[in-house]
Amino acid sequence: MNFHDSERIAGILRNEGYTLTEYPNSADLIIINTCSVREKAEQKFYSELGRFRRLRKKNPSLKIAVAGCIAQQEGVSILKRFDHVDYLIGTRNIGKIQLMLEGKVTPLNIDDDPEYHLRTLPAVRSNRVSAWVSIMYGCDNFCSFCIVPYTRGRERSRDYRDICDEIKRLADEGYKEVTLLGQNVNSYGKGLEDDIDFPGLLCLINDIDGIERIRFVTSHPRDLSERLIDAMEELPKVCEHIHLPIQSGSDKILKLMNRGYNYSEYIARIELLRKKIPDIAITTDIIVGFPGETDNDFMQTLKALKEIEFDGIFAFKYSKRPNTSALKLPGHLQDEVKSERLEEVLVLQDDITSKINRQMEGRVVEVLVEGPSKTDRDKLTGRTRTNKIVIFNNDKLLEGILVNTLIIKGNRHSLYGILS
Repeated sequence: MNFHDSERIAGILRNEGYTLTEYPNSADLIIINTCSVREKAEQKFYSELGRFRRLRKKNPSLKIAVAGCIAQQEGVSILKRFDHVDYLIGTRNIGKIQLMLEGKVTPLNIDDDPEYHLRTLPAVRSNRVSAWVSIMYGCDNFCSFCIVPYTRGRERSRDYRDICDEIKRLADEGYKEVTLLGQNVNSYGKGLEDDIDFPGLLCLINDIDGIERIRFVTSHPRDLSERLIDAMEELPKVCEHIHLPIQSGSDKILKLMNRGYNYSEYIARIELLRKKIPDIAITTDIIVGFPGETDNDFMQTLKALKEIEFDGIFAFKYSKRPNTSALKLPGHLQDEVKSERLEEVLVLQDDITSKINRQMEGRVVEVLVEGPSKTDRDKLTGRTRTNKIVIFNNDKLLEGILVNTLIIKGNRHSLYGILS
């Protein structure tokens, strides 16, 4: 979501005559678009902000703005602590950037914009084949570890007509794939006057000519309905991949996290997904070292990874976040313990992912060509419908075409293939 917000910030400024530069020391304006979902992201931001202070001293006319979740979270205190910061842009105020630069609105823009979800903003997209499309903003779940409801606000769904119009324009521009974005896409439609839910939206997008693939992130397990699973099974453009954060294998920890499901309920959804979509790839999020997590609770998470065998995971140490209810829980763990548990999770998952990818060897899969490989410029790269990266021989193929590729080697992070 932050990447897409950055694309939209760049789109607004491009329309005002700005151009992007890779070199901060040649910039007239630097915007740091921030994330605060974990403490490490905040630390990186403050380090970068210190580096830009030196640039400001060399170039007093340089303007610096802080955008995103840290701007929303910390507010005016950033302006007070860092005299080289000129502007603050909250998560729901991107559309005011140009007015702010022109001095027509206050340099501090972190107030709620009740119509933010109604706006369609321009974007400078980083990919010419696949595009991100926001379908909703905010979150109503209030997981005890998560700061998102406090920085991005409550759930608001975009009008389905605006979403479809944006995707039709992308198709006209040659885009072949869209990824629908929302903190919990499964609850799309809540609060809209029209009677439409997320499966209904997928049906509409599936009918748009030119778009070949549809992806979405993220799904909350509690709200994963059989109707959505049926839509994934029946709609040919919806890819066979779902990101379904489990966070922990322990029922006790899931309850403390306020996740709204237990492990057996999560497993039931996994079994239904695999029954109806046998080739589906499932990825997840894991948090280790949550307050009160005992050795036994952690073992339940390892057991879940072994039982489910996810295609891939994003795993993190629990991080204290302002305003979240987990701060008040007893039993906060030492960082050393959290680090050891994270390492054990990553080693286990590496073995599982490697095994799954090796099982792909000898199969012919459809790959959407994205362009030259970043690791080997003599080869091309693309993704399977199950969102696995494939590197294959370069026959001067054009970006955006679909090719059948024989997988000859499955590694932990990517597959290697030849055109079949």
